[in-house]
Amino acid sequence: MASLMENLIDVLGKLCDEYENLLGLSTQKTPVIIAGDLKELSKITDEEQIVVSIINHLDRSRQEAVRDIANVVNRDVEDLKLANIIQMLEPRPVEQQKLAVVYDRLTEVVGQVRRVNSQNRELLSSALEMVEFEINMLQAVKAAPATANYNKGAYSSGSVIGVDRSDFDAKQ
Repeated sequence: MASLMENLIDVLGKLCDEYENLLGLSTQKTPVIIAGDLKELSKITDEEQIVVSIINHLDRSRQEAVRDIANVVNRDVEDLKLANIIQMLEPRPVEQQKLAVVYDRLTEVVGQVRRVNSQNRELLSSALEMVEFEINMLQAVKAAPATANYNKGAYSSGSVIGVDRSDFDAKQ
C-alpha cells in the first residue's frame, strides 16, 4: 500500500508540474491574443497541445494508481476520490500530509488554469465579434442601395449612397 501511495503522490506531483507549464503558456497567450499575433498564438497553441498530451498520459497513470488502491482497500473505484484517500490515511500522517499538500497544489493550479483559459476565451470571443462586425460593415457598404440618378440617355448613373467610388481627391 505504501508504494501505491508513493506512486500516486509522484504522479500527482508530475501532474501539478505539467499544469503549471500549461498555466504559463496560457498566461503567455493573453497578451498575444490582445495583440492579434496569429503566428505567436499558433506557436503557443502547439506547445499547449504537447503539454495537454502529457497531462492526459499522466491522468491515465493517476487513474491506474487510484484503481490499484481501490483494489487493495476493497472499495469501488468510482467512489474513491482523492479527498477520501486522504481521509483513509489518518493512521499514516506522513503520507496523508504529502498527499494533502500535492492535492491542494493541484487544485490550486487547475483553478488558475481554468481562470486564465476563461479570460482568454472571452478575449477570443470579443476579437471574433469585432472581426464579424467589420465584415458586416464592409458588406453593408458594398450592398448600399443605388440612387435613382439618370443621365441624359435615361440610363442609371450607378451611383451608390454613401460610397464614393472615385479615386482619391487631393483638392479636399
